[in-house]
Amino acid sequence: LGPFATLDLADIGSGVDEKIRPQLSCLQAALPTLNKTGSVTFISAVSAQIAAPGVAGIGAINGMLLTVAPILAVELKPLRVNVVAPGVIDTPWWDFLPDDQRQAVFAEYAGKTPVGRIGRAEDVAEAIAFLVSNGFMTGQVLTCDGGLRFAA
Repeated sequence: LGPFATLDLADIGSGVDEKIRPQLSCLQAALPTLNKTGSVTFISAVSAQIAAPGVAGIGAINGMLLTVAPILAVELKPLRVNVVAPGVIDTPWWDFLPDDQRQAVFAEYAGKTPVGRIGRAEDVAEAIAFLVSNGFMTGQVLTCDGGLRFAA
């Protein structure tokens, strides 16, 4: 996160190694044993869908999953491949911030979302469950952000 002008482009490579490579590696390793008519759901983030200052790096990283999911949905058919793109979710991911700063960030984003709150892990779990249970959904991105991308 931060301005593009000062973005260390090596951080994008690190982000790919930390977020994209593990998800793709798991799918690749599991392919021989997956139910051919089953479902895979990648986890991206709303940063890939918003045009906001400071998210170019993380948006590019998360955007990779939005790009690859429909390609894999066609290539691996009838296996269904989808993506959930969460917004600001109260999870340990935010633990890098001191508690007072984290709460300030949460309050700021809660004020921006049309639903008036930040997300919970349960919200994301329900989005994943929907994609897994709906046999007609494939190659799709389900954004779970309380409407943040429209208000950001």
